[in-house]
Amino acid sequence: MAKQYFKPGNMLYPLPAVMVSCQRPGERPNIITVAWTGTVCSSPAMVSVSVRRERYSYEILKETGEFVINLATKELVRALDYCGVRSGRDVDKFAQMHLQELPSKTVKAPGIMESPVNIECRVTEVKPLGSHDLFLAEVTSVTVDDRYMDESGKFRLNDAGLIAYSHGAYFELGKKAGSFGYSVRRQGKKERKKNKRK
Repeated sequence: MAKQYFKPGNMLYPLPAVMVSCQRPGERPNIITVAWTGTVCSSPAMVSVSVRRERYSYEILKETGEFVINLATKELVRALDYCGVRSGRDVDKFAQMHLQELPSKTVKAPGIMESPVNIECRVTEVKPLGSHDLFLAEVTSVTVDDRYMDESGKFRLNDAGLIAYSHGAYFELGKKAGSFGYSVRRQGKKERKKNKRK
């Protein structure tokens, strides 16, 4: 096996590609596509998004201190890409992409109705890093799409066709490779018999 050294850079892939909605009072809402995002704490539930200071949404996020993270699906890929390459200074992204505003419960910015999950967030800290500033935020409410709730009340998010971003391209999440804790879980009788025959 041969390997080579690469220059230091952002090679942590894949990443969730999400649409972050935000709004100043009295102005139309905007959407910014973000891949530099993630979960940072479970209790309290906290997330982060990193945004360049020159982006139109940056000042909206800083002034209002709130936003909504909207997960993207394969049906939303075109809107996901469009909202990352067009500026809210010039276009109404909700109108251009035929997206519906979803009223939020705890923040003034709307979510995106077509998204399977809308995560309402309130900024707790803005940390300057360099090319981007990191917005740390507490999750204040979550809305989920009824289509992915099964009869037992379990939320089947992986059935939604979620999108990941990897090295300049969008991918739909594919075949399941395992589940949390499966490597140490006790084997069932059928599986033990099967392994004995190998």
